[in-house]
Formats: sequence, structure tokens, C-alpha cells
Amino acid sequence: MKDSILTAQVLEPYAQALMSLGQSNNLTERFGEDVAGILSSWNESPDLQAFLSSPLTKADAKKAVLEQVFGEQVHPFTKSFLMLLVDKRRILFLDGICKQYQALLRKLNQAVLAEVISTVELNDDQKNTIREQVKSMTSARQVDLETRLDRDLIGGVIIKVGSQVIDASLRGQLRRISLRLSSAT
Repeated sequence: MKDSILTAQVLEPYAQALMSLGQSNNLTERFGEDVAGILSSWNESPDLQAFLSSPLTKADAKKAVLEQVFGEQVHPFTKSFLMLLVDKRRILFLDGICKQYQALLRKLNQAVLAEVISTVELNDDQKNTIREQVKSMTSARQVDLETRLDRDLIGGVIIKVGSQVIDASLRGQLRRISLRLSSAT
């Protein structure tokens, strides 16, 4: 419940505002690239997260760090958007706003997000095969992959698309065999 209120009242309006700006200036894809880079930096740097999320850090200091980290990498509109988030004290929601923007962009592009969990890093051919399978399942024009490693799988992959889960892992197969054997006795 709390997450849906946060999404409806904070994340969605800011993500939608960025999307509207992108659409009116034909920059939705560029903003998507900027948002992906911002999320990457956010996820790779706990120090950046802590600094920007801290209520004790002055707005000017946050803006200076954002300028230093993203200055020339992002479109000027994206940079202005980041500064607006600081001014409105919403920069601590940066991660959620960026993810919400990506969801809006996927919807606009008739794309889906597929979370792929595997035991080893997938190569490009494997990723392309998974993309094609997900496209045929969902009738999406584009598939964005989010990969994650889980050494407990033993082998194979688990693919999550929305509420659908395709468990093609050895652990899943062993679990299904165990259930069949236990129900047979």
C-alpha cells in the first residue's frame, strides 16, 4: 500500500513530467539513455546514494556533485530535471523516478522488461535467444533484459516477465521431480 501511494504521488508525476518533456522535444530515447546512466551510477555508488539522500546535505552541495558526476554526460534538460529534484527535495526518490520513467518508456515503445536469473553471465547469443522467446510470448516489439546471477540455481535460467515466471533451471526441475515423486507415494 505504501509503495503504491509513493508511486502515485511522487514517482509517477515526476517521471511523467520528464516523459512529457521528452515527447514534446523528441528526446524520449535520449532521456532513456540518460536515466539508464543515472541508475547505473546510483546503483554502483552507495556513497552517492547516501550523499544525495541525506537531509543534512545542503542543496548547493548536492547540485555541485550532480554537476560533477553527470555534467556533460546527460542532456541539459535531464540535468535541469535533476536540479529540480534537488530544489523540490525529491532527489532521494531518484532511483524510483528513473525506474518509473523506464517503465513509461517501455510502454511507449511497446517493450517489456524481462528479468533473467542465471548461474553464469550470459553471452550475447544467449541474451538474443531469450529476447526472441520473450517477444514471441508477449508480442512485444522490444525486450529489455535485466540480468542477475544466482549461484544456487545449479544451471539453467529463470525468466520473469511481469507476473509470468519461466523456471528453466536445474533447481526448478529437481523441485518439480521431487513434488511428483512425493505425490506418487
